[in-house]
Amino acid sequence: MALKKKFSMKPILLVGIAILFWAIGAGSYHGLSAADRDTYKELKLFSDVLKLVQENYVDDVDSKKMIEDAIQGLVQGLDPHSSLLTPDEFKEMQIDTRGEFTGIGIQISMRDGLITVVAPIEGTPAYRIGVLSGDRIVKVNDETVRDLREAVKRIRGPKGTKVTITVLRKGEKDPIDFEITRDVIPIESVRSEVLQPGYGYVRVTNFRENTGRDLLNALKKLDTEATPLKGLVLDLRDNPGGLLSQAIDVSDLFLEKGLILSIKGRRARNTREFKARHDGFEKPYPIVVLINGGSASASEIVAGALQDQKRALILGTPSFGKGSVQNIERLADGYGLKLTIARYYTPSGRSIQAKGIQPDILVADRILPKPDDTKGNRRQFKEKDLRNHLDAEPGKNVETGKPGIKQNKSGTDGKKGADNKADDGPGSLTTAEKLRADNQVERALEILIGYNLFRKP
Repeated sequence: MALKKKFSMKPILLVGIAILFWAIGAGSYHGLSAADRDTYKELKLFSDVLKLVQENYVDDVDSKKMIEDAIQGLVQGLDPHSSLLTPDEFKEMQIDTRGEFTGIGIQISMRDGLITVVAPIEGTPAYRIGVLSGDRIVKVNDETVRDLREAVKRIRGPKGTKVTITVLRKGEKDPIDFEITRDVIPIESVRSEVLQPGYGYVRVTNFRENTGRDLLNALKKLDTEATPLKGLVLDLRDNPGGLLSQAIDVSDLFLEKGLILSIKGRRARNTREFKARHDGFEKPYPIVVLINGGSASASEIVAGALQDQKRALILGTPSFGKGSVQNIERLADGYGLKLTIARYYTPSGRSIQAKGIQPDILVADRILPKPDDTKGNRRQFKEKDLRNHLDAEPGKNVETGKPGIKQNKSGTDGKKGADNKADDGPGSLTTAEKLRADNQVERALEILIGYNLFRKP
């Protein structure tokens, strides 16, 4: 209740009101249950500590920031995806799902106390210069950054201006410096291309407000009366996710009936099922979906639904493993609360939390293997690497199936003075010829062509 009061109030009064309302709501202190009495005591403890810090700490303290930090610690201690959103962060999240902004084109979050690149946005300056998912940003313009809000403010700026970010990268010995020219970052989530007559390619980079509609329009352009589609490659690689509603819409485009996913939370209102509906637009062609370790959340919902419903073949490497659902609550004074409310399950009842979607056909990505990389696939951070990650089921360790302690397995190194140009990714491949040079796209196309050859009478 205190969270919904004005943050301009004196913090000690704020917490006092919270305790007062707690007691009033539950009855007298002596009439409370044992659990409620413990909560009352902890709130009183917080009030006492806050008062002592205000009165005795060696320097003046910002009471507003102290309360923000306390709330942030409360929710971030639950899991890596729950957090308090300041007014600026809440606005940023709304921008992420619509409109455009000026910057370098990366999605970042706090992971294990470090500012981490969730994914570079395809076709943006950061993507082109070689910033990768899992990179840890430690400096901006040679100044150390430890706060997410501070990092966002420093990285964004007018179009055409330059910014230098210093990152730590697993497997590299020294930090890497990237000097990047800022640009307008358009919110474009769907791109399409004809691989060869009858075979289409659609890349979904993220799930935003109009992704389902944009994908449908792209499919209609690819599937014409003159050249009907005989097969489709749906590329979800390095897609960090986005809106649950759009994951449902995208899955629904390819399914005529049956379950898309179910979500199960502690409260009944957070437990429900989502089923496919026939949209009248026939899509009888086979589909190969591409995924990798950067495919997370909404991407995994789509891949899991199409895999379980036998509607698509999944090709690539195991996905990220984010199998939880977050809800955004609007609070007073422009604040927001992003809170994990449920786990989600594929149509067959699988929880992919901290496990990921396993491809039907394992094909390493286009990056050449290093001598110590026997799988030929670059190491990417996964959900199971994050501190405080949820288990696949309440109280069960993902690796043993039994109660256990979660270990933080992530670590970072980096390299300075390295060549900052990376191999071109699928987003920068704008022609069918370049797309077919991508080994995973090439393999998917071969499968689709082979399937149709065997189908011929």
